[in-house]
Amino acid sequence: MSASFERAALSRRGFLRASGMAAGAIALPGALAACGGSSGGSGGTLRLVGVADQQKPLDLLTKAYTKSKFNASYAPTDQVQTSVRTQLGAGNAPDVHVVFPGNGSAMSMMQISQAGLLADLSDQAWTKKIPANFKPAFQRDGKTLIHAAGASVIGAIYNKKVFQEAGVEPPKTWPEFLQVCEKIKKKGKIPIALGAQTPWVTQLISYALVPSTVYAENPQFDSQMQAGSATFAKSGWVQALEMYLELQKRGFFNDNPNGTTFEQQTSMVATGKAAMAIQVSAVLPDFRKAASGPDDLSMFPVPGADDAAGVWIPAGVVVGLGVSARGKNRDAAKAFIEFLGEQQNINTWAEAVACVPLVRDSSSKIDPVLEPFLSFMDGNRAVPFMDQNWPNAEVQPAHFAMVQELLGGKTTVAAGLAKLDETYRKK
Repeated sequence: MSASFERAALSRRGFLRASGMAAGAIALPGALAACGGSSGGSGGTLRLVGVADQQKPLDLLTKAYTKSKFNASYAPTDQVQTSVRTQLGAGNAPDVHVVFPGNGSAMSMMQISQAGLLADLSDQAWTKKIPANFKPAFQRDGKTLIHAAGASVIGAIYNKKVFQEAGVEPPKTWPEFLQVCEKIKKKGKIPIALGAQTPWVTQLISYALVPSTVYAENPQFDSQMQAGSATFAKSGWVQALEMYLELQKRGFFNDNPNGTTFEQQTSMVATGKAAMAIQVSAVLPDFRKAASGPDDLSMFPVPGADDAAGVWIPAGVVVGLGVSARGKNRDAAKAFIEFLGEQQNINTWAEAVACVPLVRDSSSKIDPVLEPFLSFMDGNRAVPFMDQNWPNAEVQPAHFAMVQELLGGKTTVAAGLAKLDETYRKK
């Protein structure tokens, strides 16, 4: 998924405070810089491969960039994870390609940089402005190896008309959340659209709940996992997955989630067949495109605790781009990344995918649907997406499979988490 981020990339002091960020009205991308700072050669055609949710900003930015032409392609996360990793190993990687922050997937910065496959970007001006609490998501051994435009959150994207017709408001606690779902169900609508056939979607409800069930109680959980003194199977992960299954048992999901795709999930919410989907804010443009108008939809934090004061949320650096270290167009590719690092282009990307900019200036704007999340971020109640600090690239797909098996009645929470622990310990 678009969630592979290092835990230390977002301290609990909140990245908004570190970056001096505040809520503002969204604006359409304004004029873009015609050229970027140069870090080497330019010209020619650059081959670029990204994930689907990078297409909107990259269409804008590649069009604005005048030093190179682009042969750009985009694919779902699951396909890109396999295809680009294979190309990297074979020595025919794209000049510029998707890279996930942290260490949680086969295309994560830590995994592919260990093989010397990412060019060092440390000499570029934008790297000096990375907030200190973000650096582990961007750097290995002090070298910046990935560019990302900002941070996104996971929450409930909801259809405001469906909520209004059911007479409900965004809930503040887990019991309230269940009551909202029940009222929506009684109105004949699907409370939560779940597209679990698309593997990366499976993890999002877990990630929405675990900040409240695990990290609010034990902020040191990640370091304890690394030290071998904690396990998934004996932690708040149990409660989170039981809550996940409770939603299914109460009939709050669409029929056959394992046979439903992300695209179908999106359509159900956008058209009002379903009330909401628990999703990452980076896909808001997809939902808005499918809706009759962008104002039809909004977003709220998923409350994973019985007490509003105990609710924490997930937030993490968005999926980024890297440069192939062995590519023949490496200098031209690095020059394009430096262009992306200019403030107005960071702003453009962040606005396009509804994320909070990595750094901001007076022209930076934040999508108003993110306003309910800002107090959590600034109030020391936000944690990075869980897979950022997982030690190998097998834990994330094991999590995907576990959730699909739970939804299909093919495993139990205890057995699933025991297997996840086993995968985590692999060297």
